[in-house]
Amino acid sequence: MTDTPNCVECGGTVAPDGHCWDCGAARPAFRAHMEITAPCGAAGVSDRGLRRGVNADAMALTVTGSWTVGVVCDGVSMAPRAERAAQVAAEAGAGVLVARLDEGRLPEHALEEAAARAGRAVAALAAADGAPACTYLAGIAGPQGLWTASIGDSRAYWLPEEGPAAALSEDDRGEHDALTAWLGAGAPDPEPRIRSLRPSGPGRLLLCTDGLTRYLPDATALRETLTRHGAGPGHGEDQLSAARALVGHALHAGGADNVTAVCIPVAPPPPSRRQVVRSTPA
Repeated sequence: MTDTPNCVECGGTVAPDGHCWDCGAARPAFRAHMEITAPCGAAGVSDRGLRRGVNADAMALTVTGSWTVGVVCDGVSMAPRAERAAQVAAEAGAGVLVARLDEGRLPEHALEEAAARAGRAVAALAAADGAPACTYLAGIAGPQGLWTASIGDSRAYWLPEEGPAAALSEDDRGEHDALTAWLGAGAPDPEPRIRSLRPSGPGRLLLCTDGLTRYLPDATALRETLTRHGAGPGHGEDQLSAARALVGHALHAGGADNVTAVCIPVAPPPPSRRQVVRSTPA
């Protein structure tokens, strides 16, 4: 028989999801460091960081048929229960993506519907003391290319084994660097920025939160860091080592925030395909 943990805020009982049954507070050590892998070799690492009591980042990673699906969410620190918002959004978004891709829907349409469903799931958490909020980032990789959808400031990058690396998302930020789009409290209807890429060779799709990009703000810096850790071009098969290297860099640099990195391998397309980037206006 094991002891049931008590809440550090009110002394109540902590539920299996790491939250108190009575007051909803998160257990401080819950989800402090997580690693996930998928059969295709994709992997993700999330860490609480060195200055946060709770890890309010969340990630989901799954494979369905020839598609690999990843979702990364970052709880908005000024909103209550931000960690729960991120978890709910990541799970809801990934679930819809898998279902719609299995039905044969176009990736762009699947991404739009998944973002909307994630937004409704977070909004449903609203309570009398306020509503949680989070950013949202989803990525799909398959034989026809890769697609991303973003709301907020979590970012996607294409890191090829050869050729220039590139950002696949844009931050939703306005005056004084404030977020202009998110899921949850006071958010408008989700309008994700959707982008697609048909790569000309192998590489990896990186999905990450701003706990990483505050230290590695662009694609070039990310690739250089992976190369220094032996996980750069030519070593794309080990996605878990790559994710660990990126998260480890952020922690070594200060770890001021929660940090999450999900790496998805992308196989080379048929020789006839050319690299094309398309953007769907928000």
